[in-house]
This record gives sequence, structure tokens and C-alpha cells, in this order.
Amino acid sequence: MGADLLKERAAPGAKAAAPIAGSIWKERLLRIVGLVQRHPRILALFGFVSGIASFVLVDRQEEFARVIPLLMLLSWAWLVLENVLSRSLSRRFGHELPAGVLRYATQMIHQESLFFVLPFFFVTTAWNSGQAFFSTLLLGAALVAIIDPVYYKWLAPRRWTYLAYHTLTLFAVLLTALPILFHLTTPESYKLAIAVAVVLSLPSLSRNVPFDGWGRWAALGALSLALGATGWLARSWIPPATLWLTDVAVTASLDDDRTPAESLGTVTGAQLRSTGLFAYTAIRAPRGLDERVYHVWQHDGIEVDRIALDITGGRERGYRSWTHKRNFPDNAVGRWQVRVLTEAGQMIGALRFQVVD
Repeated sequence: MGADLLKERAAPGAKAAAPIAGSIWKERLLRIVGLVQRHPRILALFGFVSGIASFVLVDRQEEFARVIPLLMLLSWAWLVLENVLSRSLSRRFGHELPAGVLRYATQMIHQESLFFVLPFFFVTTAWNSGQAFFSTLLLGAALVAIIDPVYYKWLAPRRWTYLAYHTLTLFAVLLTALPILFHLTTPESYKLAIAVAVVLSLPSLSRNVPFDGWGRWAALGALSLALGATGWLARSWIPPATLWLTDVAVTASLDDDRTPAESLGTVTGAQLRSTGLFAYTAIRAPRGLDERVYHVWQHDGIEVDRIALDITGGRERGYRSWTHKRNFPDNAVGRWQVRVLTEAGQMIGALRFQVVD
């Protein structure tokens, strides 16, 4: 009986321990959030520095380069599961996370993610193409994330704009992290990034759909298909985050060491008929990636040749590849370019030259 009485007296104390522990945990969390709110630019700076560090490590094939992208993906997993985790914490400690803390955590992840991916996209963007729009859009999104009045008063209340912003950020993180973590090719990464971004956006989409029953599911399916189709059709405007050109040349010859001769900006028809032209590209593909790329020869915007090339990553100065074109049309005068594309249709870069009479 004495043991039973002891148990009965101990029980209330045990029940009281959880709220006390929850209060301490909540107080510490709010203290950390308050500190970060007083110095919001530190997070953005940390994100940008970590992005540059990751880019340098990836370029050097350091194993540590996997850590930061993995943290980015884990933070997004938390963001997607925040409602489930909040309920679990509530059951465990008897307290719910304040809505302000969750909103600020979301903003923090947006900041970290956008400033993390910016160095990758800025290096790989062909700035004289439509890719400049996408990378500029990412820069604008990153600035919005660190300007509280714009983020909270303009972006957050607009549900569909906020959803597009959220999906764009996740998509950019996936394009950067997947090749680094899993050694996927650029086409594999692109397709998987679209699929994952669509799936993980479904919880947010479902909250914004005003229908019930079958209409809700039909609307979700249509929106998901539209989102995936938009991502696929826009692929030529999206830089390949882990592939970039280190050297290019349009030249009449290559020496025995596969080094191009003088790069030509203007070529005569007689030169074309005599020796043809080499399109030389050195493509940096870190982390030992194996890719198939294409040299697409275009005359006045019209494709006349598409030649496949297999590249292997790892060489510091880029994997050297070239195509030698001799069969030019009789009337070759005009503007030419050789677009370097991935299998998914993303442009790595372009070489331009002009043929004169």
C-alpha cells in the first residue's frame, strides 16, 4: 500500500514535468528566433557564403560539398511536414509553436535556399539568352526574402503568388542539390526536380483550392499537370546548375594537343568550303558526372545540324569536346551559332560567328 501511495503522489509531479520542459524549450526557441529577427541579414549572408563554399567544394570534388545541399533538402522536408511536426510537439510538450515562429522559420528557409543556389546559377547562366530572366528572377526572390515589409505585407498575403514563390525556391534547390548528392545527370535531375516540386507543392495547393469533393481532386490534378508542364516547357530558360563552359572557340583547326587555333568571329564562304569549321567547347562537369550533350548548329535561327557528344566530368579545365562541320549549305552567308544543350534541352552556352560573302 505504501508503494501504491508513493506512485499516486509521484504521478502528478510526472505530469507537471512535461509542461515545465515544454515552457523551457519554447522560451529558448523564442529567444533564438528573437535574436535572428534582430539580425536578419546575417542569415542571408550565411546562405550566400555557404553557397559560394559549396560551389568551390563541388568544383574541387570535395566530399564535404554534400553536407550543405543535404541540410537544404532536410530543411525543406521540415517545411513540408511542419503541420505534422507541430502537432507532435504539441502532444509531446503541451505547447504549440506560435504562428509567428513558423512564419519566420519559413522565411529563414527561403533566405537560406535562395542565397545558397544563386552562386551556382550565376556561374552557369548564359546571360545573352532567356536564362538571364530566370537567374534575375531568383535574385529578385532572394531580395524579397530579406526585406520584411515586402515579404510579409506584399508576398505572404497573396496566396497564389506566395505558392509560386515557394515552388520556385524549392525547384532551384532541387536542381542544385540532386546532382551533387546523388550523381544524377542533368536530365535526370531536371525531371526529378519537377516531379518532387509538384508533389511537395500539393499540400500548399490543396489549401488554396476553394472546391470540395471530386471538384477539389480534379482541380488539384489539373494544377499539378499545369505546374509540371510549365516546368518542362521552360527548360531552355533554366541554367544547368552543375554544368558550365570553361573555354569555347570557333576555329579552323585543332593542334595535336586538341588545342584550338585562333577563335574566329567572322568567316568567309571560301574558308568554309576549304577546311570547314570546328566548334570547340570545354565543359566543366564536377563530381564525376557523365553527360550527353549536343552541339546544335543553327543558321539564322534555323537548326541545320545536331551532333551528340558524351562528356565525363572531373577535369579541372573542363572536358574538351568538339564537332567538325564541313557540309555547309551553298548559301551559308548570315548569322550562325552553335548552341550547347543537355539532353533535357537546357542550354549550357552558345558560340556565335558570322559568315560573309
